[in-house]
Amino acid sequence: MSGGGDADVLVRYIIEALVDKPEAVTITKNDEGRQTVYAVTVDADDVGKVIGRQGRIIKAIRTLARAAASVDGGDATVEIIG
Repeated sequence: MSGGGDADVLVRYIIEALVDKPEAVTITKNDEGRQTVYAVTVDADDVGKVIGRQGRIIKAIRTLARAAASVDGGDATVEIIG
């Protein structure tokens, strides 16, 4: 089982569940050594839903992605592009 693949599926699932327009979601995965950065682009109307009040939702998503990636000893973070 690959931890990176699990994190990929998890990030996509959570982001698409939060937004009103899941067809507008694009996620780009950038591997930088042990660190994986997920660059997420959503519809402009959905950015606030992904970030949440005071950034609580995006912080939770980052925590879950980091936990999923740590299964194979990696690290992950999620960045919202817009």
